[in-house]
Amino acid sequence: MQDMQHETFLRFPEGRAKAFTLSYDDGVVADKRLLKILDSYGVKCTFNLNSGVFPDTGIHNRMTEQESFDTFCGSPHEIALHGHRHLYLTKVSAVQCAQEIVANREYLEHKYNRLVSGMAYAYGATNDRICKTLQDLGVHYARTTVSTGNFAIPEDFLRWNPTCHHTDKNLHELTQKFVTTSPLDERKFRESYLFYVWGHSYEFDDNNNWHVITDLLDVVGGLQDVWYATNGEIYDYVSAFRMLQWGIEDQLAFNPSCTELWLERDKKLYRIAPGATVYFDI
Repeated sequence: MQDMQHETFLRFPEGRAKAFTLSYDDGVVADKRLLKILDSYGVKCTFNLNSGVFPDTGIHNRMTEQESFDTFCGSPHEIALHGHRHLYLTKVSAVQCAQEIVANREYLEHKYNRLVSGMAYAYGATNDRICKTLQDLGVHYARTTVSTGNFAIPEDFLRWNPTCHHTDKNLHELTQKFVTTSPLDERKFRESYLFYVWGHSYEFDDNNNWHVITDLLDVVGGLQDVWYATNGEIYDYVSAFRMLQWGIEDQLAFNPSCTELWLERDKKLYRIAPGATVYFDI
């Protein structure tokens, strides 16, 4: 058996070494304006929606049920869970927690006629019990509100910490680093970048600062070396990559998924078609 010293790194579709994603919560009227901005830049977002909180609650100018449906139905963006009533899941019983998720998922899947298996925690509240409940209920990923300040791909998608909120004091610095540097410039650690920004679109109205999102997208949008994806698309791709099956001598890998995958090994790029085996140069 040969000495296995080869290093392998995930690459995103078409061999890209960077990905950018957004996540916005609550289903508010300002999402309509945000959607138009995102579409003009060709950037994708995940919108996390409640199913039991609508305008009669008087919270942050939420959309009506019909407005929400008209806005998101048929959109290239993803819809995800945010709890039925936007409760602190850490402050309710295990039964109530499950009811919050089931009611939210049933509503969104029936209303939009699509699978909904992602989530953002209301108030960022989670713990081990909640993660286990989500796993049992078929939720694949869930975003927290804890900023990493980096571009790391999460190890645990049920505790998916974003890079930062759009009000983060380091947003400009992170944005510049994302566009001016690359894993391909590194000699040793060459793991792909994932830049993940989250927030609430009503904050742009409240603070009269819509320029924050347009300034961000002016810099990160339209780049050839960046994959623009929803949270769910990133989860699906990374999960498929982690399913790769490796030969005992580390000379081949089999892709059992239905997703075309890309990887870098010893600084050489490889594409692995669904159901295919790749043999590495020795």
